[in-house]
Amino acid sequence: MSRTTPKAATVTETPSSTTAAPAYDPSAQESGSLGHGLKQRHLSMIALGGVIGAGLFVGSGAGIAAAGPSIVIAYAVSGLLVMLVMRMLGEMSAAYPSSGSFSTHAERAIGPWAGFTSGWAFWVMLSTAVGLEGIGAAKIVTGWLPGTPEWMWVALFMAVFTGTNLAAVKNFGEFEFWFAALKVAAIVAFLALGVLAVAGLLPGSDGTDGANLSEIMPGGVHGLIIGLLASVFAYGGIESVTVAAAESEDPVRGVASAVRTAMWRIGLFYIGSMAVIVLLVPWNSPALVEKGPYVAALDTLGIPGAGQIMNVVVLIALLSAMNANTYTASRVAFSLVRRGKGPKALGRVTGGVPRAAVLASSAFGFVCVLLSYWRPDDVFAWLLNMIGAVILVVWLFIAASQLVLRRRLEREEPARLTVRMWAFPWLTWVAVAGILAIFALMLLEPGTRVQVLSTGALTLVLAATGYVSQRRNGRTSA
Repeated sequence: MSRTTPKAATVTETPSSTTAAPAYDPSAQESGSLGHGLKQRHLSMIALGGVIGAGLFVGSGAGIAAAGPSIVIAYAVSGLLVMLVMRMLGEMSAAYPSSGSFSTHAERAIGPWAGFTSGWAFWVMLSTAVGLEGIGAAKIVTGWLPGTPEWMWVALFMAVFTGTNLAAVKNFGEFEFWFAALKVAAIVAFLALGVLAVAGLLPGSDGTDGANLSEIMPGGVHGLIIGLLASVFAYGGIESVTVAAAESEDPVRGVASAVRTAMWRIGLFYIGSMAVIVLLVPWNSPALVEKGPYVAALDTLGIPGAGQIMNVVVLIALLSAMNANTYTASRVAFSLVRRGKGPKALGRVTGGVPRAAVLASSAFGFVCVLLSYWRPDDVFAWLLNMIGAVILVVWLFIAASQLVLRRRLEREEPARLTVRMWAFPWLTWVAVAGILAIFALMLLEPGTRVQVLSTGALTLVLAATGYVSQRRNGRTSA
């Protein structure tokens, strides 16, 4: 099926002897405006620390309580899926660096409606997450400073990171560099202490006898499913590094480096820490949920002030996520608008920064904060459910896009394939099957069924809007 080529399209040549029709290149419409202030050290540390979030430090406790020691299996299975998704995304982003990342790839592979749907769904998710992270960070600070209003801290954090992102992109890079460095240092220190304790080499520790592993799956298959779902969403946000790569000094090298190190980062930080925790703390300990798994493990080791140490680490993780999500949301919005899929005002760039898009993303996040105060039981709860499974929708678009673009690249521009998906197309189809299986598991679980249905409704509305816009633009161009 042919598609009308926009005026800003570039022309590529196919290997055939005849002149090819102009090929649609979405990234051509957004190039030449953003700055390139991110250095390789920024990108490397963002890639390294970007996988470490508050979901790992706090949210994993509920997964361990449900799945027991089999949480390690759950994180390993979902980690393999994330590795496949990142490899597919890395292949496309190295070939076509773009601030729109998977949204641009979906538009190039499937059509403008697909770019519109995946991009705006991701933007809503990220902007809402900024508000949620601001609320979480404020709760920690008010615990230290009781009597101070929570809204004041949320407003302060929102103002700081909006200002950071309104400035040059290198400022975002510096903030995220140090945030990521602190998170990496914290989790490496935790792993080192944990391994020494397990081996009986830590002063005051006799090692572990494996008693905590007497029941691998105490919650049965149902518990493992809950742990699997918890682990999938703990990985959310790892895609952001390919957005940042578009503003780095060497986008192709940056993407390739980030993707190639994804495997050991996931294995060390996620699977490794889950293994240490279940060896040190009984799976049915109330402290796993009440205090968080890392605090529970540090308490077991007798580390003084473990709770406050982890509160500081979680605060850093939340502030890092606010900073990164504001950045990523603004770049995704900028890319969409520059490709004719949103209000033109959001596409304005000053000093290499899409400041209107930054303000819009921050404003949406702040509205979410207000909704959490005004209507926590209906409007805000509905919003949370609506974005609950967006990351799976995005992963599905990534897999579908890669199936199409890989064939096209092999046929027309094989030199662009500096990063290649393993065992194509078999592992791509394995990833698709895995994503669909997670959707099915969520539908079976009463606690997550409403998220799938709400996210499905959002996706359908966006897809219909994008399709109507695509048809209208096609008629106008014709």
